[in-house]
Order: sequence, then structure tokens, then C-alpha cells
Amino acid sequence: MLALSVKTYYYIINALCQDRLHGMNKSAQKMVRKGAFFAMTERNLTMLTDFYEFTMANGYFEKGIGNRRAYFDMFFRRVPDGGGYAIMAGVEQLIEYFNNLHFSEEDIAYLRSRKCFSESFLNYLRDFEFECDVWAVPEGTPVFPGEPLVTVAGPMIQAQFVETMILLTINHQTLIATKANRITRAAEGRTVLEFGSRRAQGYDGAILGARAAYIGGCQGTACVLSDRDYKIPAGGTMAHSWVQMFDSEYEAFKAYADIYPDNCVFLVDTYNVLKSGVPNAIRVAKELEAEKGIRARGIRLDSGDIAYLSIEARKMLDAAGFEDMQIMASNSLDEYLVRDLLVQGARVDSFGIGERLITSRSEPVFGGVYKLSAIEDDQGHILPKIKISENPAKITPPHFKKVYRIFSRDTGKAEADLICVHDEEIDFTHPLELFDPAATWKRKVYTNIEAKELLVPIFLNGKRVYEVPELQVSRAYCQRQVDALWDEVKRFENPHNYYVDLSQKLWDAKQQLLRESQK
Repeated sequence: MLALSVKTYYYIINALCQDRLHGMNKSAQKMVRKGAFFAMTERNLTMLTDFYEFTMANGYFEKGIGNRRAYFDMFFRRVPDGGGYAIMAGVEQLIEYFNNLHFSEEDIAYLRSRKCFSESFLNYLRDFEFECDVWAVPEGTPVFPGEPLVTVAGPMIQAQFVETMILLTINHQTLIATKANRITRAAEGRTVLEFGSRRAQGYDGAILGARAAYIGGCQGTACVLSDRDYKIPAGGTMAHSWVQMFDSEYEAFKAYADIYPDNCVFLVDTYNVLKSGVPNAIRVAKELEAEKGIRARGIRLDSGDIAYLSIEARKMLDAAGFEDMQIMASNSLDEYLVRDLLVQGARVDSFGIGERLITSRSEPVFGGVYKLSAIEDDQGHILPKIKISENPAKITPPHFKKVYRIFSRDTGKAEADLICVHDEEIDFTHPLELFDPAATWKRKVYTNIEAKELLVPIFLNGKRVYEVPELQVSRAYCQRQVDALWDEVKRFENPHNYYVDLSQKLWDAKQQLLRESQK
């Protein structure tokens, strides 16, 4: 049986929705559908871009500078929710996009119909081959404002054109991974499951949101498709409709226990949690143990005062001899509500988090940007470029760069990040003085350190050179990297400012460009 990827699924749905099936007999339709299942193996997102990417590309082509080598950085300026760090995610989908970057005849025909692109440019697109170098920070890495998350170097037309998809892909998944990490930290080791598919913003929002949430720390999802395609453990038991379907709550619980004796988690808030829900759960749990020797797993609270109800439910379960039955809570939770519940003494063992995670409802935009940082002249010399703004925070860091994370050998903790010029050699065996780029008089000398380069090559000359780790590996890596941050950086309110410094060479290059702009 052929296993279908997410992108295959979308292709099939699209094909089956076309009017090309109209007028066919059922046998012919069946053959078309069968062919779709086996032929539509790639999802082409090349045309998912902003129109100005085409107008600029055509302009570069017509002016003969389309093949000039350019360097772009994707970075962000502020952590959502006032947090101290973000979690990188989305690299796998970015690779899929680059691997399938091409223009179909349908794409070419559409562009021709707009009557603003030359035929020679359209012919260039017809023969398009991705030739760029791409570096990216691995998924699960904590990242900070101002540092490159993705760097693209290659022909100007190509490096510019991929802007929209890089931002769309990394912005979305990094946002959700960051929110998930905040929520799982608030849960203090308790299980957190992603429950948000029905409130997600579109199909990709649900599927890839679950993927990002898993990287960020969630232990599982309710989304079956994310389990099938990304091996994120999917689970679930019953909804209120199951309970309502039977003549009584007891019969509903009993029926479920008969069918799923090894996975009995009873939803106890359909009618009255303490008067009927928990007592009926206990009654069925006793019968299950007596008849089959199996212990029920727990109950779920989906409404009401979770703190009070969980405390009282815990007393009732313990008194009945079911100290091992767990209590799950859901109902529009986020990191602040989870934290407050635990402060109030809620007896909750696991959380199901829906809309406020999958949409990052408190701050639903990750403000990543994609900016030109350098070009090459005819002799291959790299010329740094800068975008200047009246707002100092929007002045872009110039040059082709690399990023180091500085770790203390004494504590194992991450101390700061250092952005350098790409060919800069730094001896980390010697004391390293860093300064605050926003307040240069603030300086600190680091000793007994080691440095790790963050950006890794993903594509070289358009060829993939990176294997994305298994999702479970990226999730575990994320946890280790977050553990390496000081607790002060991980505070929800007023976190410590983790320093992202510029090397002296890069700082000087930036200041030189600023001075030249004033002439």
C-alpha cells in the first residue's frame, strides 16, 4: 500500500475537485482518481509568492543583473509574548519547497497573461533550476532577535524570489514551536497535548502547527494526519456527544470501557462533574477492574473551575482507591492559565491545549523579515549592504555572516551569541570580550568557553546536503538546548536580555556603511 505524504494528499484533493472529471463515466473517473493517487507525488508551491517577486525578477533579468550573486538573511526583531527566546522550526518544509521549485507550463501561461513580463524572462523561468546556497539554524534551536535564521546566497533572481516562502514557512512554525515551549514549561513536567486542529487557520495550520508544537515540547496531538505523516503520537477518547448519545452517563462510560478497556479516560463534565461525572467514572472503573482486571486511566475536565473541580475530583478518586487515575484538563488554556492553575493547587496531571496554542492567540504573528545583506562584484568580492531606518531597531546587520553560540565550560550554559563576518577567524581558547550593540559601553569578558556555529549548510549550488533529523530527535534536542539557557532568560515576564553581539569587524563594517550614507 502506497503511503501518502501531506503534499500528496493536497494534490489529490485538488485534482479531484477539478471539473475535468465531469462528463466521465464512473469507470473513467475511477481510473483518473487512481492515477492521481500514484502520479501526484509532489506539491508545487512555486507560485505561492508575492507578485513583486516576479516584477523584480523580470527587472533584474532585463537589466542583466539577475545572475549577480546576492546574500539574504531571514531574521526577526522581537520575541512574541515578550519572551526571552524563540524556537526555530520549519526547516523540513523549506527543504521540500526548494526541492520542488519549478515553473509549470500553466504557471508560464498565467504570467504571460499578465502582459508585463518579457518572453525571454518567461523562457528563463521555464528552464529554471535552483542554484543557491542555503544555510539554516537546525529545528529546535533557541534563537534570538537580530541573528540570521536562514541565509540564502545565489543569483539575485533566485535568492530574492524565495523570500515569501521562507518567511511563510519559518514564521509560522517558529511561532507555534515557541508558544508550545512556553506552555510545556508552564506545565512543569506534566504532559501537554496539542488539541487545536478544529480552530487552526487552515489545513496547513493544523498539520504543520502540530508538527511545530511537537518540536517545541508537546508530547502528542489530536491530529491524526500529523501522526500518520510525521509520527507525532495522536490520541483521544470521547467527546460530549458520545455521552449524550446514550440514555445515561453511566451507560456511555460503560460502553466505552467495553470497547476500549485499555484506554479509559472519561469525559466527566457533560452534566455535573462532581454529582454524576466523577461518580459514574468511579463506578465504571470499579466494574472494569472487577471484570477484566484493568485499571481505568483517568478523567478529563473540559469546563468549569478547573482548579476547584480537579481538587475535589482527586479527593473522590483517591477515596475510591484510584490514586493512579489521572486528571486531564482542557478548555482554552495557555501558559498563563496553566501556570495559575498550578499555583492554585490544581490536581491536574496533563493538559490538552487547543486554540491558544495552534493559533498563538495572544500574539499570532512572528515578525521575521528577509533582507539583502551583501552582493558580489564582478571580481567575486563581497560588498556588504545595509538598510537604514529612522528606527535604529530596523537598521539591518550587513554582510555575509556566521553565528556562534558561546557556552561556558564551567556551567554548560549558553552565555551569548556572536555574529561574525563569514570569513572571520576567532580564537575561542582565549578570553573573549563582548559588548552590547545597543549600549557599547556595556562589556564583558568570557573565559573558559566553547563556541558552536549555529547555521548549517542545507543546500550547496542548489543541491541538498542536509538530512533533517527525525522529529523525535529534534524535540529532544530542543529540550536540551532550552535547558542550556539560564532560568532568567526563560522567565515569562521581563526575561533577562540574552545578548546577541556583533564582532568588532562586523560592527566596524556596519558603522562604515552608516557613515557613508550620511555623505
